[in-house]
Amino acid sequence: VKSDSYAELDRLVALLSDISSLKIEISGHTDNIGDESFNELLSQKRANSVVKYLVEKGVDKKRLSAKGYGQSTPVEPNDTPEGRAQNRRTEFEIIEN
Repeated sequence: VKSDSYAELDRLVALLSDISSLKIEISGHTDNIGDESFNELLSQKRANSVVKYLVEKGVDKKRLSAKGYGQSTPVEPNDTPEGRAQNRRTEFEIIEN
């Protein structure tokens, strides 16, 4: 987890503390550089790192799941460095309230 992500992740910790019924999925994503199986593993590691951070901040692990989607869901074209940077990300989705 990059240090510049801490502020956003801490906001997520606060949200999860405020609404104790929320369960979320952390999804990891990559650009299309490298082979597909490597990117799936990398994206899973990204998601797992965020879950680890949240758990270390006191969030119950039972409320979290992690899924790596590899390069399958880009938000920008992968034909520029900027687009690839946008595709290397983690997101969260509320899966239960």
